[in-house]
Amino acid sequence: MTELPSDYHRNLPYGERMSAEPFIGDPMFPFEGDLQVDPLAEPVIPEPPRRGEEGGEPCGTCAAPDRFVIWRDDQWQLKAFDEHGLPFVAILEPREHYRLDTLPPELIATLGVLIQRVAGAIGRLDAVGRTHFNRWGDGSEHFHLWFLARPVGQMQLRGAMIALWDDMLPNVPSEQHNEYARVVAAALCEGGGEAVLSAAE
Repeated sequence: MTELPSDYHRNLPYGERMSAEPFIGDPMFPFEGDLQVDPLAEPVIPEPPRRGEEGGEPCGTCAAPDRFVIWRDDQWQLKAFDEHGLPFVAILEPREHYRLDTLPPELIATLGVLIQRVAGAIGRLDAVGRTHFNRWGDGSEHFHLWFLARPVGQMQLRGAMIALWDDMLPNVPSEQHNEYARVVAAALCEGGGEAVLSAAE
């Protein structure tokens, strides 16, 4: 076994299966029947590098800066992905390569405003009831926030499981995705920046 880095790690039951019982029967849990949780794996120390980190794969954003971009200003850009089951899935990221801890003050000062603007723009879509945003930073070093649009009336898709539902629902047709991307980009342009509609089509 790898030398465990902390008391927290030393208290975990490696090799054992955790119970899914806390989730079973929850109205937002998307599975039923007999579930078997993977055994808890030992930690990987040192952790493998993320995309964009030294020793890792190249940063996808820096390698193809215009891919999937539907809106941008001088500091930020919004990407909308064309294969998703939720009405709209997007990433907000700085145009330059920064981690969360290296974002300069001028970007930090605009981040909260942009979160509000992006959520409001996505909320204009007729299919959307509410927009959730999250940060998962294990895949890429380049700072990014995810925006996941919950379909209006689909109360089963509330909460943390919405990302699983996105993978399981059928993909939004490309024509609908493109139309939604145009609406969101136009709404963001009302507060500045420019639409990059070709990236969504």
